[in-house]
Amino acid sequence: MPERQVAEIKTFAEDPKNKKKEEDDKDKISSSKPNGDKKDEEEELSEEDAQLKAELEMLVERLKEPNTDLYRPALETLRTLIRTSTSSMTSVPKPLKFLHPHYPELQSLFETWPTSEDKSLFADILSALAMTYSDTQPRGTLRYRLISASLMPSSSTIPEPGSWGHEYVRHLAAELGEDTPSLEKPEEEPVDNLHTLGLECAKFFLGHNAEPDAVDLLVELEIVDRIADLVDVNTFGRVCTYMDRCVNLLPPPDDVAFLRTIHNVYLQFSKLPEALSIAMRLNDPDLIREDFNVSGNPIMRRQLAFLLARAQIPVEWLHPPPSEDADGEADFPDDLMDSLSNTNLSKFFREFGKELGVAEPKSLEDVYKSHLENTRGGLSANVDSARGNLAGTFVNAFVNAGFGNDKLMVEAEEGNSWVYKNKDHGMMSAVASLGLSLLWDTDVGLSHVDRYTYSSEEHIKAGALLATGLLNAGVRTEADAALALLSEYVRNPSLSLKTCFNFADENTSMEVASLSALALGFVFVGSGNGDIISTILQTLMERDERALSEKWGRFLALGLALLFVGLQDASDATIETLKTIEHPISKQAQILVEICSFVATGNVLRVQRLLHLCGEHLEAVKEKEEAQKEKQKEKADKKDDGKDENKPDDTFQSFAVLGIAMIAMGEEIGAEMSMRQFNHLMHYGDPIIRKSIPLALGLISASNPQLPVLDTLSKYSHDSDLQVALNAIFAMGLVGAGTNNARLAQMLRQLAVYYYKEPDCLFVVRVAQGLVHMGKGTIGINPFFSDRNILSRPAIAGLLATIMAFTDAKAFVLDKYHWMLYFLVTAMYPRFLITLNEDLESLPVTVRVGQAVDVVGQAGKPRTISGFQTHQTPVRLGTTERAELATEEYIPYAHVLEGFVILRKNPGWEDTMQL
Repeated sequence: MPERQVAEIKTFAEDPKNKKKEEDDKDKISSSKPNGDKKDEEEELSEEDAQLKAELEMLVERLKEPNTDLYRPALETLRTLIRTSTSSMTSVPKPLKFLHPHYPELQSLFETWPTSEDKSLFADILSALAMTYSDTQPRGTLRYRLISASLMPSSSTIPEPGSWGHEYVRHLAAELGEDTPSLEKPEEEPVDNLHTLGLECAKFFLGHNAEPDAVDLLVELEIVDRIADLVDVNTFGRVCTYMDRCVNLLPPPDDVAFLRTIHNVYLQFSKLPEALSIAMRLNDPDLIREDFNVSGNPIMRRQLAFLLARAQIPVEWLHPPPSEDADGEADFPDDLMDSLSNTNLSKFFREFGKELGVAEPKSLEDVYKSHLENTRGGLSANVDSARGNLAGTFVNAFVNAGFGNDKLMVEAEEGNSWVYKNKDHGMMSAVASLGLSLLWDTDVGLSHVDRYTYSSEEHIKAGALLATGLLNAGVRTEADAALALLSEYVRNPSLSLKTCFNFADENTSMEVASLSALALGFVFVGSGNGDIISTILQTLMERDERALSEKWGRFLALGLALLFVGLQDASDATIETLKTIEHPISKQAQILVEICSFVATGNVLRVQRLLHLCGEHLEAVKEKEEAQKEKQKEKADKKDDGKDENKPDDTFQSFAVLGIAMIAMGEEIGAEMSMRQFNHLMHYGDPIIRKSIPLALGLISASNPQLPVLDTLSKYSHDSDLQVALNAIFAMGLVGAGTNNARLAQMLRQLAVYYYKEPDCLFVVRVAQGLVHMGKGTIGINPFFSDRNILSRPAIAGLLATIMAFTDAKAFVLDKYHWMLYFLVTAMYPRFLITLNEDLESLPVTVRVGQAVDVVGQAGKPRTISGFQTHQTPVRLGTTERAELATEEYIPYAHVLEGFVILRKNPGWEDTMQL
């Protein structure tokens, strides 16, 4: 038998305790080495450094001597040596390094000195030395600086912090920004001292190209409004752009305070377009009126008028209050009123189309490009022709919008009108499409629409009234024909012809009441009108539960919410009132009011609340499962009651998803983060949340087709849940609206083949194709303008109302309310840059157009655009693009080259070609 193996364990001969002793001995030896190293260092010091060290030590010794006459010269010499020393980026200045060991000794010495001017100077020097002890004795620099100031006699002043150098000021600013109450007793005087010191530091920063540091310091001290006194003609621009970028990151009310400070600075330097754009963001009628009327230059006022017209600011806001001047309304000359009313928008837009070579009308086949679809024979037979014609109506309207020459409606041969190829309610949308084709052309448009108002067919007459409203969207005329024509139909008994009347009347159907509330929301968007708010709240309280449970309830709530667009905390009282309503619509209305109030603010706390609401479904599922088990034991009728109670409860989650997009859309980082959240919600969300996410994506990047968004929507458009797919297809239309994006057009052609057996999906694919080619690529629906800084309130109202109709597409857009797609009209606006001379005639100049680059806080004057191309105006601008003049031959009146820009000749310009 083989021998059994034995495991061997090695043992150490030496005692482990002895080894530990050896290690301890080594540590002792190593700890004693630094003294030796210090001696070595002293020996290694250069002759110059050794002399400096000896001199400094001698000066410190002199301060300890009883002879007080020696103190002043010693302190003066110390101060001079510290100030004149130079340091590299990685090393501490030599005097600070050599004085570092003496700092505790000097502190003790300082306490023994009597109050005098010498002690003030001593405190100033200790303040500089305290920088080397900031880790063990925090706030020493600030403490000694304040003591130094307090010991100074009133006749003399302490030197500015900047005299100690940039690093000292930065150190002082950092300590000022920390929590200061622990520094001294909370009396009034120390706070004033801190503010004075902070302003001195900010002044130093502004003089040394450190504008962001100056702003940050004053924010910490809560005196940012005083920066207006410190800026000059060289620094105000960089300060304002930095503060502007901070606004989205601030909680209310700090964000409003920032905007008001920026406004004051711009006014101080007579930068009126910039000041007016800030006033528009604040939505303050008084500021807007003052900024508009302050300029004595009639051409500058025209430029400001173009800016106001783009945001559709009511002309009434610009008139002086009635108490001051009863005849104030007749003040503005005709050319200024034309600019304020967008009267010439149609004329310039059509000229722009001719310049770009897109004035010719496009047929449906030009958009569908069926020959590129991989179709099989006989597919067209499966398509519902009435639904196909209805889709054609919308595609034709969106693609040829504003040009007024489409072949189907405007220039159709007599008796061969497209209207009669549609059935019933389809006729209404077909006639209404005239309003879109003749958009902004109030004179010619009304004559085309007029003949349909005499039709005996009710749907055709209703469509004509809708067309009248559409073609006047965003344009005011002196006659205001739309109001005169439509008002006579308000009391008409026919449901199709009613537009808006006293909806507080309980006999009014929920449909008319809701659409009336929505109409008022559109008209008074962001105004916070108290009368309308109280009337809608009264309606919500008085209607019975059955009426509020109708599908129209969401539009009643939306009409209320639109009144609060951008008003932030002003909606708190209304939200509290809504909580008293015992019906699921209460929660829906609360969310809608909140998201409209904080639209585009990037408010993180509100987004977190909405995400929490979206997460409630997990608990709800468990509760439902438990409830179902209990209900199985109960009677069948009780089961039905329970189902009815639970049905409407999850609608609010759909609005919460849209709310995340609404709040985050104003700022790029927030928008990117929200997309990540949508991805999570898509994985774990209930069906109601999943079908709302594509709509939220469409809202957050309207007319801005970024590749990640397109790929995500493309994936969702093939979802097994048809509701998700349907909304994803529509969202693709919103994302690519007016961009002519080739990749997106190809995706939609593939979807048309994929869904050839699904009439609903195919209808939405066709509408999306129409949106992508909107205005033949010249009209966008992004609600932001002026370099994506100002939010157009009517635009966000139109986008939200259209998307709201898709939260239950089967009940609205895919039923007989497809005309709700026309809500988008308020968001439609040409994406152009047209340069004009001082007589408002077109003036072609060379411009560079490229992707906008964020250069806030960068040193020097970096390029604001990248990958630019040079064009001759007029030129089309994408959502994320920016333009700048290629030469200095002309000076623009506007601060952003977008929309209508008036130019004046640069008097100092000399043409190099002629030279």
